Amino acid sequence: MSKKNVHVMKHEGGWAAKKEGGKRASVVTETQKEAIDAGRKIAQREGSELVVHGRDGKIREKDSHGRDTYPPKG
Repeated sequence: MSKKNVHVMKHEGGWAAKKEGGKRASVVTETQKEAIDAGRKIAQREGSELVVHGRDGKIREKDSHGRDTYPPKG
């Protein structure tokens, strides 16, 4: 079973951290920073990727917390 990415996005009343494909947000916070912190904990626990969206909905940052299938060579 593949890991569900955790998305941080604008939400009514603030910001939300939500697992990909989920119907409801895992966490709703007042600030984006709080949602990122909560989403990062979920992504670390799940071994998945954290995807941060800006106010405009576009992806502005990604942070992987799982096993890297393509680690850097070097």
